[in-house]
Amino acid sequence: MSASTTAKCKICDLKVSRGRVKTGSFNTSNLIKPLKSKHVNEHKEFETTKRSQEGPQQQTLVSSLRGKEQWDEKSEAARQMSEKITEMTVLCNLPLSFVESVGFRLFMAHTVPKYKVPSRKYITGTTIPALKNKVTEHVLGKLGEAGAISFSTDLWSSQVSPLSLLSLTAHWVDLETFTPKSIILHANEFKGSHTGEAIAGAIESMLHNWSIPKSKVHAILRDNASNMKKAMMDLGVSSLGCFSHMIQLVVHDGLLSQKNVSDELASGRKIIGHFKHSPLATSRLETVQAGLGRLIKRLIQDVPTRWNSTFYMTASLLEQKSALSLYAADHQLPATLTASDWTLLEKINTILAPFEEITKQISFATSTISEVIPSVVVLKRLLAKQTTEDSGIKTMKATLLAAMGTRFQTVEAEPLYSVATILDPRYKDRYFTSAENRKLARSALTQEVEKNEESSLQITTTDAAEPASKTLRMTAEPNTSSCFKGLYEEFLQEHAAEQGGPSSTVTQVQIETYLAERTIHHVESPFEYWGKNKERFPSLATTAAKFLSAPSTSVDSERLFSTASNILDEKRNRLSGDHVETLIFLKKNLPMYLSLNPKDLNPQED
Repeated sequence: MSASTTAKCKICDLKVSRGRVKTGSFNTSNLIKPLKSKHVNEHKEFETTKRSQEGPQQQTLVSSLRGKEQWDEKSEAARQMSEKITEMTVLCNLPLSFVESVGFRLFMAHTVPKYKVPSRKYITGTTIPALKNKVTEHVLGKLGEAGAISFSTDLWSSQVSPLSLLSLTAHWVDLETFTPKSIILHANEFKGSHTGEAIAGAIESMLHNWSIPKSKVHAILRDNASNMKKAMMDLGVSSLGCFSHMIQLVVHDGLLSQKNVSDELASGRKIIGHFKHSPLATSRLETVQAGLGRLIKRLIQDVPTRWNSTFYMTASLLEQKSALSLYAADHQLPATLTASDWTLLEKINTILAPFEEITKQISFATSTISEVIPSVVVLKRLLAKQTTEDSGIKTMKATLLAAMGTRFQTVEAEPLYSVATILDPRYKDRYFTSAENRKLARSALTQEVEKNEESSLQITTTDAAEPASKTLRMTAEPNTSSCFKGLYEEFLQEHAAEQGGPSSTVTQVQIETYLAERTIHHVESPFEYWGKNKERFPSLATTAAKFLSAPSTSVDSERLFSTASNILDEKRNRLSGDHVETLIFLKKNLPMYLSLNPKDLNPQED
């Protein structure tokens, strides 16, 4: 029986054709048309039900093409994306050509198809300069808030490009939070001869670029080269030599002073060189280490320009003593170490350990020149102590002590050092080796504080005499493995607080009250102390911010040039000086501009 060719409307009984005669040709369009024209409400209900059952409708060709349209490069979305790519390129030391790499473009096409990745030329000529302008404005704002500013500077020459850079880093203490701040201002290309006159002119130009008058310059930390010393004299600013460099010279003198010591170190270098140049020997040594149940470690070769690398070399040899002895039983080494040789290595390592501890301490970002005098004093006392273990290294030890005395002969008489030391609550005036030096330091402190008292003296004698129990409590335990265990305490006991003459001014009251109080432990932070006591000693706090702004070393410049060597490498040895400086400036200052947590920059340290 064939199906009916008509359908009957259930609402109005209207008969409607179902299409053609054959069943396969029936359609619903004929049924929908009268529903739409005669029964509007029911038709709307029908359409709603139909859409819900069918789900999302397929895009038309026009709508599909519109969805794939890319952002205009001047749009806010495209601009922000380009800026973030620039930040990533700078922070990760990526080559500028990275934005044109196939892998990166495929990744961006998948993740943000509407964004057109810019060319290297656009990043170099547009987004990097725009980002540098933003960071520069931010730096200018920070410098404008700073009081007295200290600087560190150094020269660096690339090994992969005929390019030399002169750096300038600003250091100051924020008076509101009493925290040390540091900003890289320049890593300028330095052309021509590295004379004192040329260096002075370059630094003066740098200061002018940032509108920093010389009157605002507290001190400049430099290396001990004669051209740098002359540059600071020509510039007319106070300067100090890098403490770390001076330690390097002292240890260098000591290591070369005793033939058996230098011979022993030479033997160690030969042994390490044997493994460094022979993969087979290295593999055999690793097998021996594994057989002893030790961690697989490579021996450390020293570098002539870094004395502490000699300490690390002797330490690595001593650590692998058993493995090397077993290796020597079956394989030949270029040098043989006897029992007495190993004993001498241990003594060399022991005598170098205090210098390594001091070097680490002064290399922290929060280290200041206030640590120089105490470090020199405890090192000299340690070297002056004679023990039964000195056999074999007496000449070396005596030379180290003599070199310390020669190179740091006038350190206590230098006001930049002495005033900073007194204003460090860990040391105060307890580490001066003579009453005369202590008196001179107090006098220099009084003169410096009096320069600030007109604007800062707002306290009364009663407030200044507040009990010491309200000062900063000790927050850190002493380092029990320190080479100087007990020496700091010895000096504090020997040089207890001395009362000065009768105090007649508010300034003198502040100084005498401050010096009469107990010192805080030497592992605590002087910045935290002054942050909590700046209301009690306002003039002293302002002076402390000035003198504690100076670092004890030019380590920041060395770290800066480590960044420079990562940017200007063999694959990017044709970068211009301007581009190198811009990338260094952004690499070092962008984290501050973006308010990044230091842990975000070094997540492996967590």
